Amino acid sequence: MFETFGFVEQRIIVTGCSSGIGREVARLLVDAGAQVYGMDHAACDLPLASFHRVDLRFQAQIDGALGAIGGAVHGLFYCAGLPPMRPAIDVMKVNFLALRHMCDRLIDHMPSGGSIVGVGSNGGGEWRDRISLIQGLLEADSFETGAQWCEAQGEGMGHAYRFSKEVLAVWTMQNSARTIARGIRLNCTSPGAVETPMLDEIATVAPVAAIDAVVRPIGRRSTPTEQAWPILFLGSALARYINGIDLPVDGGFRAGQWTRPVEWE
Repeated sequence: MFETFGFVEQRIIVTGCSSGIGREVARLLVDAGAQVYGMDHAACDLPLASFHRVDLRFQAQIDGALGAIGGAVHGLFYCAGLPPMRPAIDVMKVNFLALRHMCDRLIDHMPSGGSIVGVGSNGGGEWRDRISLIQGLLEADSFETGAQWCEAQGEGMGHAYRFSKEVLAVWTMQNSARTIARGIRLNCTSPGAVETPMLDEIATVAPVAAIDAVVRPIGRRSTPTEQAWPILFLGSALARYINGIDLPVDGGFRAGQWTRPVEWE
């Protein structure tokens, strides 16, 4: 089965590989025969080609890890993320600015046929309502200037976690035309509620009822593996004509929001 994905001997970077969705993505890629280069702030117990302990809030650490990996990279699966209760600037750096910076650094080292997949959230689904604000951040087109823009906005960004995921979705769609001109596809997924350590952390400050509100209509939270398979598909040779999409993987929650059913039950 794995042969059809086309990952054998591919050099692929996975961020957030120590737990949750990122760990499942990395594990499946190893099983598929890829050479997986992991990045995370915590140790990873998977048999990776190499592991780099990186705090994605700091550009120098990102650049150091990319330099150590070196050579051609066939794929980037950006699964790292910070939860909503962390400082807003840290959330913006890890959830978006680091991803954009890594893509800018890697694109010259990715051969045609390469793929980048970011992990967003169904919390970013309202990006249409804030497109002007999002464009302001996208015009600050480096890690440093982007961080400065976020700090200057302060509370003007609103909910930093949601905003980070809104920006990720819009950036993915806009930049997919630029990357595909070089033969590199750019997509993202938007998970719903997933049983991960991040959700456990959110549950310490948010009512369970508020978390479970996003499991409608499917009626349950997903597993990390259920999120990892669509991510792998988007990054694989099987999806070589899919570019520039934000794929909801949320059990139908966003579909219900958009069509406004009379009753969720």
